[in-house]
Amino acid sequence: MRKRTGRPRISRISAVVMLLAALLGGVIISTTARAARTAISEPGSRDRVNPTSLSPKSAKDLGAWAKSRLAMDQLRRAGSLVVQPAPQPKTAVTPAAFTQLAAPAGTSALVLYDTAGPYGHLGQLYAMATANLAGHFGTVTAKPVSAYTAGLVEQYTATVYLGSTYYGGTLPDAVPAAFYQDVLATSHPVTWIGDNIWNMANAVGVTGFGQKYGWDPTNSYYDTGNGVGDITEVTYKARQLTRRIPAGQDGGVLHPSLLTGPGYPQVTQLATAKDGTSGATSPWAIRSANLTYLGEVPFSYVSESDRVIAFEDLLFDALAPATAERHRAFVRLEDISPTADPAQLRAIADYLYSQRIPYGINVIPVYTDPKGAYNNGVAKTVTLAQAPAVVTQLKYMLAHGAVLMNHGYTHQYSNVNNPYTGVSGDDFEFFRAHVDTATDNVVYDGAPAEDSTAWAQTRVTQGLAAFAAAGLPKPTLWTTPHYAASATDYRVFGQNFSARLERSLYFAGTLSGTTADPSRYIGQFFPYAVKDVYGTTVLPENIGNYEPEPYNNHPARLPADLISSAKANLAVRDGVASFFYHPYYPVAPLQQTIDGIRALGYTFVGPTDLAQ
Repeated sequence: MRKRTGRPRISRISAVVMLLAALLGGVIISTTARAARTAISEPGSRDRVNPTSLSPKSAKDLGAWAKSRLAMDQLRRAGSLVVQPAPQPKTAVTPAAFTQLAAPAGTSALVLYDTAGPYGHLGQLYAMATANLAGHFGTVTAKPVSAYTAGLVEQYTATVYLGSTYYGGTLPDAVPAAFYQDVLATSHPVTWIGDNIWNMANAVGVTGFGQKYGWDPTNSYYDTGNGVGDITEVTYKARQLTRRIPAGQDGGVLHPSLLTGPGYPQVTQLATAKDGTSGATSPWAIRSANLTYLGEVPFSYVSESDRVIAFEDLLFDALAPATAERHRAFVRLEDISPTADPAQLRAIADYLYSQRIPYGINVIPVYTDPKGAYNNGVAKTVTLAQAPAVVTQLKYMLAHGAVLMNHGYTHQYSNVNNPYTGVSGDDFEFFRAHVDTATDNVVYDGAPAEDSTAWAQTRVTQGLAAFAAAGLPKPTLWTTPHYAASATDYRVFGQNFSARLERSLYFAGTLSGTTADPSRYIGQFFPYAVKDVYGTTVLPENIGNYEPEPYNNHPARLPADLISSAKANLAVRDGVASFFYHPYYPVAPLQQTIDGIRALGYTFVGPTDLAQ
């Protein structure tokens, strides 16, 4: 028996935010799963956060922002939009800096983002997502673009500006003139995403901009296709990437006006947007001289095969252009508790060992059913020490290619439904959630009332003690149950484990150093290891999980779907195809998935290899 899961979909259910970002719920009976107990399928991106990768509140703001942006662009097209220059910053702003994974010496990224206007918090969410990705390459500094000072781009290997606020009308341009001039003058790579590139052209001179970059932003406008949301695909490096944004949420993609004729440089078209209705195409990402331009912020409504993959790879051009092509894969076995079936564990372990495939095992050290949901109303708790047959198989797996990973303490919260049954494996542990009876989706309610550094640390300590009591080694890797926790909790996990292997939530307020806003967050998953804004190494889980039955308004996810997502991720020159599998399913679907991913040219590695 298995539980349907739900989560804000952020990407729409990023388990969270996200991506950005969130997640889900309900109960169904499966003849292919263990009948002994219900095991919730760890939210894959499809059942993880808001279709936007954003929290419900931020997703609502995104819809209003999209309408506002298109309306502003119409005013600009009509020539009636007046832009006031940016005021000089009154006080110095200390940037947020994050030391990232080991990378080529001196590699650094500057991430600039918008904060002005009624939807300014979206800029910080997008900046966190960008800073996390840039954390794969070296050190990252993130700050509001309004705090930019002359010459700053020269201090970094590359700069990324996220234009998420459309400046004009009653909203003065918050981008300092010095930034416009520095972008034009520097030889360092600059990636400009979204809005306000036309303001730069006006500031430095449209003619001069065109002569250097070969296109005219002042005559380039946003379009959603022939109908709302018709731009459904982005092609990058011959890979067809999806773009699925609901009606009313799509702010469009800028169609750049390319200049031709003598005196204009050639513009390289890096990625192409396609109208799913008419088949018409237009540049989605272009490059000339030092400037790479993306026609939209790619972090909303992402999926495992989404156009965000193009941006994830383009960062190599700016920060590590000499990176060689390499494609690795990883599989982990999920939700193994003291009530697991030893025979099922042995069968999958023997298959993986026969294929010489290293893998991770995500273990819940204490199983509890506080209300007796699966035990005739009688409360039940089983620790690893009380399950010697399971421990024997775990030790067998560790001796045959597995790496032990900690998957929470009990993978549930207290003696209440959160949101399903209160049983280990079914429920969230570090976040509260409920099922929306109208939609059958899971809604994130935020951290528990007692959430704190001490509370989270106590649960981690108790979990580690349960491993030790069973004679198992201390896990050095962590996966948050259902991928949802507070910013406080994520920092605790980082202090106890060398890395998290998961998708994560990132909250507004993190970059500015203010109190995290539990209602505004973005969910994100990665195609390679990063050091994120919480200061923790995060290993990738980016193509989801096998799920043979549809649930929570989401289709089944079969081996062919996982293989298709792995194929899309081949666009990332040094990327990983990482997925998880519940060992209560038969071996055959796992074998099909592994065979298909291998056929694409991926090499399976262990989790500790992913940070290298």
